Amino acid sequence: MNNVYKHIICLLLILCLFNSLQAQDSVIFKKQRFIPIVTLAGATYVGSMYGLYQSWYKDYPSEHFHFFNDNSEWMQMDKAGHYFTSFQLSRIPADVLSWTGTKRKRAIWYGTATGFVFQSTIEVFDGFSSEWGFSLGDMTANTLGCATLLTQYLAWNELRIIPKFSYHHTSYSSVSPDLLGDTPIQQLLKDYNGQTYWLSFNIRKLTQQDFFWPKWLCASVGYGADAMVRGNISESNSEGYYPYRQVYLSLDIDFQSIRTRSKFLKTVFYTVNLIKVPMPTLEFNKHGLNMHGLYF
Repeated sequence: MNNVYKHIICLLLILCLFNSLQAQDSVIFKKQRFIPIVTLAGATYVGSMYGLYQSWYKDYPSEHFHFFNDNSEWMQMDKAGHYFTSFQLSRIPADVLSWTGTKRKRAIWYGTATGFVFQSTIEVFDGFSSEWGFSLGDMTANTLGCATLLTQYLAWNELRIIPKFSYHHTSYSSVSPDLLGDTPIQQLLKDYNGQTYWLSFNIRKLTQQDFFWPKWLCASVGYGADAMVRGNISESNSEGYYPYRQVYLSLDIDFQSIRTRSKFLKTVFYTVNLIKVPMPTLEFNKHGLNMHGLYF
């Protein structure tokens, strides 16, 4: 399906859950926190799925469950989006449950399951819709995103490799506003040409060595694509656009590694830690090497 609706609902869930998140885990189970959080999560899930079905699926015929292969579309940028979203939809419930005093390991498993179930429900809706179909590529990306959170929390009880997102406006939306958006918010969600998905590696946490490298400074690898006005490469070619992939090398900030006693700042740092900070960046693509003074 059109990924803008998936991401809108996913981002709404992230914001709803995060409003209940505090800056520090509780070591004592607190029922007065747990019950409202679980109630909120359940209501958000049911409400989101109902709203999604009513606004997007209801007007299309249903049929037997079937598959759809969209793995070649959008230079796999949509798959990167699924990976990133699934990671965040697992990260936040896991941390919220820890805040309620739920045992950490149990919170991690429940949080990961929340992200997986949320994304899987949307894929199942697709599978029963005549307009789309169940995408194994999407499910693979969803699973990898959840697994990235699960394995790090279970192994290290912290994030040392952090999926992040950045965006810059492009002119391609004026060529294909129906697919890439005709408002700034739509373009943020739909224009894959302006999106970049990153993995930020916290060097100090990964090496466990005390040396000159700041604890909050990360090395970051990004993936993007350009010149896509249609999902299919050949369709973009027919309109005179020739999509190509981009790989980026940059630095980044792990805000949660910045020490502060302020609960407010801890909450802010937690929130913004899903966004890649603009930094000097090297870009590699089929045309050669580019240097960006500040890349968004």
